[in-house]
Amino acid sequence: MEEQNVTSEEKVEKEHKPFKRYIAMAVGVVVAAAGAYFIHDALMYQTTDDAYVETTTVQVAPRVSGQITEVYITDNQKVKEGDLVAKIDPADYEIKLAQAEAKYERTLLNQKNAQANFKASQTNIEVAKKDLERYKNLYAQGAVSKQTLDAAQAKYDSAQANLTQSEEALLSDGGNKVADADLKEIKALRDQAKLNLSYTNIYAPQTGTVSSRRVEKGMYVNVGSPLFVIVPEDVWVVANFKENQLRHMKPGQEVDIKIDTYPNKVFKGKVDSIQRASGAKSSLFPPENAVGSFVKIVQRIPVKIVFTEQIDPNEFNIVPGMSVVPKVRIK
Repeated sequence: MEEQNVTSEEKVEKEHKPFKRYIAMAVGVVVAAAGAYFIHDALMYQTTDDAYVETTTVQVAPRVSGQITEVYITDNQKVKEGDLVAKIDPADYEIKLAQAEAKYERTLLNQKNAQANFKASQTNIEVAKKDLERYKNLYAQGAVSKQTLDAAQAKYDSAQANLTQSEEALLSDGGNKVADADLKEIKALRDQAKLNLSYTNIYAPQTGTVSSRRVEKGMYVNVGSPLFVIVPEDVWVVANFKENQLRHMKPGQEVDIKIDTYPNKVFKGKVDSIQRASGAKSSLFPPENAVGSFVKIVQRIPVKIVFTEQIDPNEFNIVPGMSVVPKVRIK
């Protein structure tokens, strides 16, 4: 009986040996294929999970101070370049413009008067000079008295003084008229008042989406105080690769981009540029390596990657800050 049992077990084992061998071979093929894939992937591609979507946001701030009278935007609203987004009370700036225009008109009138005075002084000096020369000749002939000659001389001297005074009012060291210089200065002040009045209307500097809105009707704002941020639609990827991953990386190489928000979609891109300094070197407080406690750390170099395919914003909402895993084909 035992011999029959042993014989049956050996028979079953013999029947399963080919099957086990096939399984081992299949596992070996899968492992070899996986190893080959990873080796090929390591040689052909470089990837990192230290990457994110980036853009250049625009912070909108007023150029003049005042109370906000109107706000035409809401949170996350799309705006176009040149759209009116808010208004500042213009009353104070309208008054300043009126004052500047009045001063300009007054200065312009003063300039005309100065020019008229100068021309009149030129005419008077010519008449006084002719009279003086005529009286000198008559005095030499004994036709007029010394008192008459002295009166003509005094009239000429007075005309000369008036001419000098009117000329000094018009001429500067450079040969330009002082009245013209004053007029240009007042005109510049008037133009500045016009600009300040125009700045009470706040416009969107570029197309994008409103973010971080901090402006409300009735608020008093100062020059440069942030009102909101515009996030443009143009985005790219900044990937921080380790320095030893950049040996064969260069601009123009194709990139497969996977965004965590859309794990089933692979976006197409290319390497745009590689930063000429490490991320640590570009920080506000770069490391000081010339110290006794130096420890070597593999540095990361920012690489800019741009999208090469047209992305529908209604289907894929790609916003700055999203996590990305880029895969750069280096060979």
